[in-house]
Amino acid sequence: MASASNTARQRFRLLQGGAAAGAGAGKGQSELEDRQLVALAKDGDLGAFEILYRRHAGFAMNLAVRIQGNATDVEDIVHDGFIRAHQRLADLREAAAFKSWLGAIIVSLVRTRLRRSRMLTTLGLGGGNDPVALDTLASAEAGPEARAQLAQVYALLRTLPADDRIAWTLRSVQQHKLEEVAELAGCSLATAKRRIRRAQDFLNDHFVPTDVEEST
Repeated sequence: MASASNTARQRFRLLQGGAAAGAGAGKGQSELEDRQLVALAKDGDLGAFEILYRRHAGFAMNLAVRIQGNATDVEDIVHDGFIRAHQRLADLREAAAFKSWLGAIIVSLVRTRLRRSRMLTTLGLGGGNDPVALDTLASAEAGPEARAQLAQVYALLRTLPADDRIAWTLRSVQQHKLEEVAELAGCSLATAKRRIRRAQDFLNDHFVPTDVEEST
């Protein structure tokens, strides 16, 4: 007999397949707001949850990549995030807040991965050496100097505790308001501010300006 987690994964893979195959079938539902889709999904409407997946999968992917600085295991993180969201829909009190609630789940999963990676690195067992996804993180207009600086910032972030790294990234990279950082990180506003400040102080102390000559 399959375990509960394996059953959930199989169900979610079917959900993803249905999202592509049934994209036209639920045109009426696709116009609904998140709060309406959540209400339907709570009643067992898998089609409604498929639409929530299609609507917010990109957001979840982008959030995970920007916190990590790379795309390693991001698809698994997003898959697990939606599985947890589906399993815990009954816990969501404000249906209209599905996106931020999903974001908090993704942040929690990324935090777990970052802590595990940092622990393995500390023990000399590898981890934490994934290349920075500059093509994803940097804007199309960013030159060599800006890309080099971005790579250095993420290299420094890797040495920080996961909570400080997450709070700083949500605020400084994702440009979330402080209240949103606290909500996504699952902490108080005062704690979010302290974490951001610690990370910023560390970057201020260790960041070395990089001069990269543009090719002529």
